Amino acid sequence: QVQLVESGGGLVQPGGSLRLSCTASGSILRINDMGWYRQAPGKQRELVAGITSSGITNYADSVKGRFAISRENAKNMVFLQMNSLNPEDTAVYYCNAKIDTYYRGTRFSDTGYWGQGTQVTVSS
Repeated sequence: QVQLVESGGGLVQPGGSLRLSCTASGSILRINDMGWYRQAPGKQRELVAGITSSGITNYADSVKGRFAISRENAKNMVFLQMNSLNPEDTAVYYCNAKIDTYYRGTRFSDTGYWGQGTQVTVSS
């Protein structure tokens, strides 16, 4: 019904930058909160940054001042600009969205969806 597709990951040197994108598609009535999570090997998935439908943002302490989340509601997209990357940022990054959807005439409110993940590797 709903798909989230991420792009923009890759290999970058310490101090470099990457921009992640995520596009939602399918039976979407409204996209509420959106966010980026990451999971490093052997660690739990953690919230990196979130943004509400009205544009209010929040960040993990470890990325404040380096990462910026934004969204383009008309295109059902969310972005994560990552600057001053360091090896500790290496992880699979996942897009998450809370979406109001419909299926066979029934409305489902604030259902959570995940993208497939995109690898970010910071290494010299």
